[in-house]
Amino acid sequence: MLTNSEVLRLIRVSKTIESKSPTLGYTEVDGQNRCDLELKATAEGDPAFSVFIRQNLKFNENYSIGLRYFTGDPLLGSIVLVRYNGPHGEYSRHPDGHYAAPHIHRITADEIASGSSEPQEKHREITNRYSTFDQALFVFFNDINVVDYEKHFPNLSQMSLFDGHC
Repeated sequence: MLTNSEVLRLIRVSKTIESKSPTLGYTEVDGQNRCDLELKATAEGDPAFSVFIRQNLKFNENYSIGLRYFTGDPLLGSIVLVRYNGPHGEYSRHPDGHYAAPHIHRITADEIASGSSEPQEKHREITNRYSTFDQALFVFFNDINVVDYEKHFPNLSQMSLFDGHC
C-alpha cells in the first residue's frame, strides 16, 4: 500500500512526455477542451503515468489538470495522485469557498486504503500559486517534475516561476 511519503515521491519523480493526444492543441468534447499525455519516469524501472487536461469552453477559469499513476497492481489499478483545479464558479458547496478559488487535491494513503482512486474533496489546498489555465499548467508541470513539457506546450516556455504568483 502507498504511504503519504511514497505519494509525494511519485509526484516529484522526474518524468518525460512520451505522447500527447491530440498531437497538436486540444480536442473539443462535451463542452471542454481536452488533451491527454502519457508520461514515463526518467529513471529505469520507475512507473508510468498519464496526465489529463480539461478546460471548460464556456467558463475558461474552470479546468482540471491531473496526474494518474499506473500502479501495476491489478487490485489498485490506476490512482490520481494530484489534481490542480481552477475555480468552479460556485460559492455555497463548502464553507471554505474552494469552489470559487484555484485549489489542489492530493490523494492520501488513507483514501487509497479505503479503496479510493481519486483525491476526495476534503483533502484540498486553496492556492494563490496560479490564477489562469496557463499558469496552472506551468506550476503543475514544474511541481510534478516534467522535464520536457515545452516541446508540447511552447507557450509556457515564456513563463517563469514568479509570473503571476508570489
